[in-house]
Amino acid sequence: MRERIGKVGVWAMELRFGDPAAIAGAAAELDGLGYGAIWVPGGVGGDITGDLDRLLDATERAVIATGIINIWKHEPEEIANWWKALPTARAERVLLGIGVSHGPLIGDAWAKPLARTRDWLEKALAAGIPAQSLCVAALGPKMLELSAELTAGAHPYLITPEHTAQARAILGPDGLLAPEQGVIPETDPARARELAREALVHYRRLPNYMNSWKRLGFTDAEIEAVDDRLLDALFAWGDAAAIAARVRAHHDAGADHVCIQAITGSGLDGARQAWADLAKVLL
Repeated sequence: MRERIGKVGVWAMELRFGDPAAIAGAAAELDGLGYGAIWVPGGVGGDITGDLDRLLDATERAVIATGIINIWKHEPEEIANWWKALPTARAERVLLGIGVSHGPLIGDAWAKPLARTRDWLEKALAAGIPAQSLCVAALGPKMLELSAELTAGAHPYLITPEHTAQARAILGPDGLLAPEQGVIPETDPARARELAREALVHYRRLPNYMNSWKRLGFTDAEIEAVDDRLLDALFAWGDAAAIAARVRAHHDAGADHVCIQAITGSGLDGARQAWADLAKVLL
């Protein structure tokens, strides 16, 4: 999977929700530009396999990956049955990133996230999904260790190159490490940080992310205020060269693959322009 997924991919909310024809056209464009993978969110559940089918239809080469399948909303046997029914060439282009979601969203059942994730993965493996086709949205050390034990590796979200270095040390040399990196093609600091703050609205009070940022050295006060230091660490903003430098920092820290999430405030059209512009310096 490391060879198939390539060095750089795209993570895009816009490629999961919206007009199917526009999504298909954008996915085909990404495939043609040479991005190694197309990542789409799955935390809200819904027809994730149907959406993956449409992306597979629209592309010929890129890996289609989930960032992530919510293990509370999809049973492993359901996903395994879909994956096993794919033609071999298609199945090889699928990377199933899974995640345990967040306590405030799930409730009391979330009390043992590590055990729940292990159980889901073991059932998925028993049902026929190979480890190389699975990865975990791992942030903390124990979840990273589990991802190395049972899957191809890890897909951390809302992290920094420092986290990437720490994750590589835990995964060892063989585990796939594919962090997400938010990118904002905006050179005005005030506007760039405004877009970054908007992007954090749904994440900034979720304990998983807050604890991850604290492990990286950010204080409660910085997190509560959504301080500029936090924003600048989590999001790469500026011209294409500045964004490329951040992606390179992840690779230098041990990432095999970096999936960029373009944050433009202009929906799919803005994202497509950013992907095309950044392809010139990233691919």
